[in-house]
Amino acid sequence: MYKYFSKEYLLDQFSYFSYSHIMALIAVILVNVILVVWLKRTKNPKTKDIFCYCLSALLLLQEISYNIWLASIGEWSIGESLPLHLCGMAIILSPVMLIKKNYHLYEIIYFWGMAGAFQALLTPGDLHYGFPHYRFFQFFLSHALIVIACLYMTFVEGFRPKLSSVLKTIIVTNIYLVFIALFNLLVGGNYMFLCHPPKGETIISLLGEWPWYILGLELVGSILIFLFYVPFLIKDIVDKVNKKEIPAT
Repeated sequence: MYKYFSKEYLLDQFSYFSYSHIMALIAVILVNVILVVWLKRTKNPKTKDIFCYCLSALLLLQEISYNIWLASIGEWSIGESLPLHLCGMAIILSPVMLIKKNYHLYEIIYFWGMAGAFQALLTPGDLHYGFPHYRFFQFFLSHALIVIACLYMTFVEGFRPKLSSVLKTIIVTNIYLVFIALFNLLVGGNYMFLCHPPKGETIISLLGEWPWYILGLELVGSILIFLFYVPFLIKDIVDKVNKKEIPAT
């Protein structure tokens, strides 16, 4: 059992779109579909409340377990291990969003979660441990939980981002980026990959060398944020067209 938590795991290294990676992605999709369909159909508000508390607890517990694991293998550091990447902040803030039904948090977490966690699930650049190592399960669980939280608030609670949410998210993200850059300088960290790219192959690998890839990330991030707003934009346009076509009585 210890070998599945060890630092020197020799059984299998993670590789993109391997059988285990594809199965993990399929599992994430199926779990999201099942949960959304089930929770939309349930008429008992207590069931939804229990789900939100359980999801919130799971978000926080897996993050605590990850830090305990890092400390146990001697890899915990203030410059690398705090939940200060966008996905890490989404993990910390999602319980507040879920329990308080906070729309202002939803506006930001929806885009951080869907753009950030979705991209991380497809290209987990800092994941080196393959199935069935603890880190493999923790990585996919943590990012899947963010997506579940976002989709729950959207399809079950009926929240949705507005066009102003896109601009708000970009502004908040850039303000946060400034503070993280200063924190990186203070502790010698690399949160949000502002000082150097992740070790594995990710979308950052296609954006050039430091510091130019940061500008590329700004552009790609803004595009992804807008793309995850597009379905709502299309719905608004369709609804507007249908409303005009209804004859006056």
